[in-house]
Amino acid sequence: MSRRCELTGKGPMTGNNVSHANNKTRRRFIPNLNDVSLMSEALGRTFKMRICSSALRTVDHRGGLDNYLAAEKDDALPPEALKIKREIEKAKATAA
Repeated sequence: MSRRCELTGKGPMTGNNVSHANNKTRRRFIPNLNDVSLMSEALGRTFKMRICSSALRTVDHRGGLDNYLAAEKDDALPPEALKIKREIEKAKATAA
């Protein structure tokens, strides 16, 4: 499993551990990933994803998975999330 958020695409970053003596060694900053099930109201089903905690807070703030994906730009989403966004748009178009 890759350590990458399925909604934002956020992945590991690199940097330095800096000691009190100012010695520098390389380290990795890994995103805080959580396994969650997000419900789509338009599709009426849940999606199991591995997303970072900051993305989960943003989904809650925007009012759910459907609103989050509608507000996010297509080029900022990974392919898996873009596929879900297209399904939601299609379901809303047929319902209206």
